[in-house]
Amino acid sequence: MNTREEKMEAFGRLLDIMDDLREKCPWDRKQTLESLRHLTLEETYELSDAILNNDLLEIKKEIGDVLLHLVFYAKIGSEKESFDIADVINSLNEKLIFRHPHIYGDAVAEDEEAVKQNWEKLKLKEGNKSVLEGVPKSLPPIIKAYRIQDKVKGIGFEFDSAEDAWAKVEEELEEFHAETEADKKEQELGDVFFSLINYARISGLNADTALERTNSKFISRFQKMEELALSKNLSLADLNLVEMDELWEEAKVFEK
Repeated sequence: MNTREEKMEAFGRLLDIMDDLREKCPWDRKQTLESLRHLTLEETYELSDAILNNDLLEIKKEIGDVLLHLVFYAKIGSEKESFDIADVINSLNEKLIFRHPHIYGDAVAEDEEAVKQNWEKLKLKEGNKSVLEGVPKSLPPIIKAYRIQDKVKGIGFEFDSAEDAWAKVEEELEEFHAETEADKKEQELGDVFFSLINYARISGLNADTALERTNSKFISRFQKMEELALSKNLSLADLNLVEMDELWEEAKVFEK
């Protein structure tokens, strides 16, 4: 692994390259905070894919792409004479120190849960009017539900056990099945999803990761079905559900 000096030198070189690109490259010179936004989201999801695949080489590459965007935003901030990368890092350092009094102060936190509870209380002291103020509006719904639940847990708004959380899932399922009006049924379905995500979280499972792995498994299995159909001179569109299900079961064999 690299020494601290080598790491600092590498980061300094990145800043120099960013300066060069912003000055000399037509594409980089044209970019704004707004134009980079959707690209940053794309890079973040690519990093997420690499993490789910446990591909360390790809993770390294995607971290670099995300880091480039962060440096890019700071460069634009400096051009606006609003902030630069040092301001960003110094602000982060101060926040981390303030929110870890069990490391940099006299507070005591025996476990992860105590750290989380202290974190949310300190954020309120910083001026946040709500525990939920830091949940981005644009988060995908499953991740947003998880973050909402995790944040309110920080101040003690939490079921006592996974069993209690599952009882809530069953309660919401009953309400969903009992509802007949379309709009209200959709609302009840949302409650079912929210409660199921809560149960998963309390049980130590990540609903977003679980669903994404199922998505990937379905894609892989369905594409194998298409291959099998092609090898048999069949078209899936011409098969009935029973015939497609037979191919589905055959495709599952190749996963083992």
